[in-house]
Amino acid sequence: QVQLVESGGGLVQAGGSLRLSCAASGSIFRLNVMAWYRQAPGNQRELVAGITSDGTTNYADSVKGRFMISIDNAKNTVYLQMNSLKPEDTAVYYCNAVGIRVAFPRRFDSWGQGTQVTVSS
Repeated sequence: QVQLVESGGGLVQAGGSLRLSCAASGSIFRLNVMAWYRQAPGNQRELVAGITSDGTTNYADSVKGRFMISIDNAKNTVYLQMNSLKPEDTAVYYCNAVGIRVAFPRRFDSWGQGTQVTVSS
């Protein structure tokens, strides 16, 4: 099993910043993609940002220019720097990792437990 541990959520005022971290562990041979998703009450889970091991990124239109995803391949850790936060960014943020394990089954697609981000107006 590959475990993902998230940290960095919390309560912030509109216009503020937060940085989320997600560390992956557990016999990882290669991380292919790490991503952040979010789910607000009553809404479906949506992709916020993703990054490949070579640094290629993609973002939801709603966060472009405000959020930045980065990866530390040596630490198997992905970060999400969130700036200019808005009340509509309030959600539970989930980390996702897809890659290859050392042991069988080789391919993994793992999720973190989620971290709450609340932006007050």
